[in-house]
Amino acid sequence: MTTQTVEYIRYRIPEDRSAEFLAAYTRAAVQLAAAPQCVNYELARCEEDFEHYILRITWTSTEDHLEGFRSSDLFSDFLTEIRPYVGDIEEMRHYKPTTVRGTGSSVPTLYDWAGGASAFTRLTSVFYDKVLKDDLLAPLFADLAPDHAEHVALWLGEVFGGPATYSLTQGGHGHMVAKHFGKHITEPQRRRWVNLIEDAADEAGLPTDAEFRSAFLAYVEWGTRLAVYFSGPDAKPPAEQPVPRWTWGTMPPYQG
Repeated sequence: MTTQTVEYIRYRIPEDRSAEFLAAYTRAAVQLAAAPQCVNYELARCEEDFEHYILRITWTSTEDHLEGFRSSDLFSDFLTEIRPYVGDIEEMRHYKPTTVRGTGSSVPTLYDWAGGASAFTRLTSVFYDKVLKDDLLAPLFADLAPDHAEHVALWLGEVFGGPATYSLTQGGHGHMVAKHFGKHITEPQRRRWVNLIEDAADEAGLPTDAEFRSAFLAYVEWGTRLAVYFSGPDAKPPAEQPVPRWTWGTMPPYQG
């Protein structure tokens, strides 16, 4: 489990000091952005009572915050900016995330946006038809099982936010990684794999919007580079872990 910790600092700032408070934190945020112990930060203002603010800072760990950031030169500059508001703090504590977390449905998963199970079934069907006809990749799949494309469709569906069918029926992340051991995949083969699945996405009718395709390609690049590593002579089996769950990343789906 991650060691990250979330610090919440609650302020009560009189209305006539709000502008200077926001300006001070805009300057202080430069130090947070430069701190290797800081994962992210956000200052929010209460809608019902404008005097209430909450600063949320995610640290790599509580120790990294208290013993790393606070002993650094960055902290002295940070404190210089926010010192006038220390007396306005109502709470300053660290919190550990629990297992109760998830996402709502206001933003669709990549799986739903792509068209669900049928979309990934079409994708892998078109893709492996191309693979078996490709002089560079066909040798890697000489012993391709009849249900391989179906299993990869389940894997991709789970990765992009669909049901955990692959984990439940095929063995999860470790099972997928093990399929690459000893394959000695080359960089030219990896690149051809990427090109063919992009072509297959077009032919299978997957969404072509920039936001979906950038997220799709990001996973393909990440996954194929891991496949090259795990197929090599120095690969070590990873620790048991869940199937990765890919999201939109920086850009949510465009809905004009």
